[in-house]
Amino acid sequence: MLGLVVAHLVMAAVLPAVSARNRRAAFGVAAVLPAVTLAWALGNAGQALGPGLDSTTSWAPELGLAFDFRLDALGLVMVVLVSGLGALILAYSAWYFGRRSRDATRTAALLLFFAGVMLGLVLADDLLTLYVFWELTSIASFLLVGQSGEHRANRRAALQALLVTVFGGLAMLLGIVLLGTAAGTYRISEIVTDPPTGSAVTAALVLILLGALTKSAQLPFHPWLPAAMAAPTPVSAYLHAASMVKAGVFLVARLSPAFAERAVWWVPIVALGLGTMLVGGWRALHETDLKRLLAFGTVSQLGFLMVLFGTGGRIAAMAGLALLLGHGLFKAPLFLVVGIVDKVTGTRDVGKLSGLGRRLPSLVVASVLAAASMAGLPLLLGFLGKEAAFEAFLHDGGVRNWLVALTLLAGSTFTVAYSARFLWGAFATKPGLPATEADQPSRGLTVPVWITALSGLVLGTLAPIVDGLARRYGAAYPAQDAVERDYHLALWHGLNLPMLFSAAAVGLGVLAHLRRDALTALHRRLSHPVSAQRGYELVVAGLERFAVRVTGRLQVGSLPAYLGFILLTVLALPGGALLAGGSWPADQAAFHTAIQLPLGLIVVIAALALVRVHRRFTAVLLVGAIGYGIGGLFIVDGAPDLALAQFLVETLTLVAFVFVLRRLPAHFTEKRPPRRVIVPKAVLATTAGILFAVLGVVASGARTAPATASEEFARLAPEAGATNVVNAILVDFRALDTLGEITVLLIAVAGTVSLVLATRHDRRRGTQVTSGSGTPEHEEELLG
Repeated sequence: MLGLVVAHLVMAAVLPAVSARNRRAAFGVAAVLPAVTLAWALGNAGQALGPGLDSTTSWAPELGLAFDFRLDALGLVMVVLVSGLGALILAYSAWYFGRRSRDATRTAALLLFFAGVMLGLVLADDLLTLYVFWELTSIASFLLVGQSGEHRANRRAALQALLVTVFGGLAMLLGIVLLGTAAGTYRISEIVTDPPTGSAVTAALVLILLGALTKSAQLPFHPWLPAAMAAPTPVSAYLHAASMVKAGVFLVARLSPAFAERAVWWVPIVALGLGTMLVGGWRALHETDLKRLLAFGTVSQLGFLMVLFGTGGRIAAMAGLALLLGHGLFKAPLFLVVGIVDKVTGTRDVGKLSGLGRRLPSLVVASVLAAASMAGLPLLLGFLGKEAAFEAFLHDGGVRNWLVALTLLAGSTFTVAYSARFLWGAFATKPGLPATEADQPSRGLTVPVWITALSGLVLGTLAPIVDGLARRYGAAYPAQDAVERDYHLALWHGLNLPMLFSAAAVGLGVLAHLRRDALTALHRRLSHPVSAQRGYELVVAGLERFAVRVTGRLQVGSLPAYLGFILLTVLALPGGALLAGGSWPADQAAFHTAIQLPLGLIVVIAALALVRVHRRFTAVLLVGAIGYGIGGLFIVDGAPDLALAQFLVETLTLVAFVFVLRRLPAHFTEKRPPRRVIVPKAVLATTAGILFAVLGVVASGARTAPATASEEFARLAPEAGATNVVNAILVDFRALDTLGEITVLLIAVAGTVSLVLATRHDRRRGTQVTSGSGTPEHEEELLG
C-alpha cells in the first residue's frame, strides 16, 4: 500500500516534464495510477470485506515508528471515491483545460499529488500516519484553490481554507498524542478494539473532533467550503465534493465504533451535524451560482453524514456508508456538469441560463440521474441511504431519535428542493430570457459525467453489493435487537414509516421549489449581518491587530529584551511543568570528583566577572575562560572528544573576536543602566540559570531504563567502522545535521573574513575609520 502512495507522489513529481510536451497527455498519464489503485482495491475486495488487508512498513522499529495501512470496508469505499472518481476527473480535466492553459501543468501534478496523499489518509491505520497525510491534503488544497495566485478571490479562498483546516489539524494533533498515550498505541484498529478511558481521553476526543469538524466544513467552520469554489471546477469536483471534505467524516466513522457511546463524542457531532444540514440546505435554496448551490448542498450533506456516523447505531452506520458512497457518485457528476455548462455557455448564473436543456438533452438526462440520487428518489443509491437513515432513528424511538428524524426530514426536504432548483436553473426555459447559446461539449467531458451518474443507478438497483459493504462496516457496532441485527439495504422494505418520511421529503421539497420566490423573499427578510463568514473575518482581523500590537511591544530592537522574553516564556512553561510534576532524583550527588569543584568555580567566577568588565577584549577573554572551563568538565566526565571540539571552537572564536575587535572601540560605550533595570535582569537571569540546572538534573534522573535509540546507536557503531559511538553518530547517523553545522561555521568564518578584508580595504583606500579601530593608540590600548 505504501508503494501505491509513493508511486502517486513520484509520478506527480515527473508530470511537469510530460506536460511540457503535451498537456492533455499529462492528465491522461496522471489518471493511470488512480485507475490502477481502484483495480487493486477491487481485486482485494474479498479480503477487505473479511478480516481486512494489513500492511506495515517500519522505518524506525526501535522507536515503534511505522507506516501502518489497512484496507477494510470503509477504506474500500473511500478508495472508490479517491481513486475511482480521481481517475475520471483527471480524464475530464484533459478536455476541460485548454491546450494553452497556464494552469494545466500545475493542476495535473497537484491533483495526482492530492490523490496520493488522500489515498494514504484513507488507508492509514496509524493516527500519526493519518495526521501526516491529513496536513498534506490541506497543503495540496491550498495550492489547488490558489492556483497561480494572480486572482484575489483564489488567494482569499485558499488562505481561508488553509487557516481553518490547519487550525483544526493542530488541535487534532494534540488530541492524537493524548489518545495514543492513553491507549498505549497509535494503531487505530487496536484503539477501536480496546478503547481507553479517562479524562485525558475526553480531552483528546474533543480536540480530534475539532479537526474533523473543520475539515468537513461543519458549523461554524463551514464558510471555507463555498469560498473554495473559486478553484477550477475539476478541483471543486474532486477535493470539495468527492474526497477531501470527507476526511473529517471518515475520521469520525473510523473512531465511532469505539467512542460513539460517549456524550462528549455524539452530542457535538449530532448537534452541529443537524445544524449544518439545515443551514447548508437553506443557503443552497437561494444561490444563483450553480457551483455555490452545489457547495452549500455539499455542506448540508456532510452534516447528514456526520449525524449518521456519530450516533453509533448499526443501521445509522450502514446508512452512512451508503450515503458516503452515494454522495461522491451524485455530487461529482453535478460539479462536472457545471463545468461543462460554464465552458459551453460562459456562465453558470441561473439568471442568465435558459433553454439549455433543449440544446444538451444528453447532459440533462445524466444530470437528472445524479440529482435524483441526491434527492433520494427510488432505484438510486441515494434512496438506499436515506431510507436506512430514517429507519435508524424511527426504529429506536424516543424523544431524541424522533427529534433527529424530524430534523433529517427537514434537511432532506431542502435537499429535494435545491436538487430541483439545480435542474431548473441549469436547463429550464425561463420566461423573459432568450435561449442561451451553447456549443456541443466533447465526449471527453461528457463520458466521465455519464459513468459517475450511471454508477449511482447501477449500485442502487444492485443493492446487495452496497449492502455487503454496509453490513461489514456496521458489524463493528453492537446490534440492540433482532431488527438491527438482520437489517439490510434494499429498495423495498414495504409501506412503513421510513417510506412515508421519504415520500414526505420529496413532496415537501417539490413544493418548496415551486414556492422558491416566496422562500427567497423570506430569506432576504431574515438576512442578518452576523454570520459565520463575518465571524471568520473578524477573528482573522482581530488576530492581525493583536499580532501587530504584540510585535510592536516585543520587537523593540533590543537583544536583552528578546532574551528576557524568551527566558520568561521558559520560566512560565517548562518551569510551571517542573513545579507541577518534577521530582528531584533520590540518588543525585553534589559532585563525583573533587576536580569538578575548581573547574565549576572558574566558570562561575568568569561569568560573574563578565557582567562587570568595561573592556571588550577582557570580556572576550572571560568568555573563553568559561568555554575552557566547560571543556575541562567534559574531560573529567569522560568525553575527551567533546572537550577537544570545545577547545578548538573557543580558540577559533577568540581569534575571530580579536580580528573583529580591531573594528570596534576598546571600551563598551553604553551607559550603565540604573539599578531598577539591573536588578530585574539579574533576578531573571539567576532564576533561569537555576531552572536550567534543575531541569537538567530532573530530566536526566527521570529516565528509568536505557534509551532505546542510544542502545541502537551503540550496537550499530561497529558496523559504521567507528570505535567511538559519538563519532559514529556525528559522521554516519547524523551526517546531514553535521553537514548543516559545518555549513553554519563556514558562513560564520566567511563573515569574519569579510570584516578583516574590509579593514584592509579601508587602509588601502586611506579611508578614515571613525570607530578608532586600526590606529596605533587603539592597538596599544587593546593589548593593554
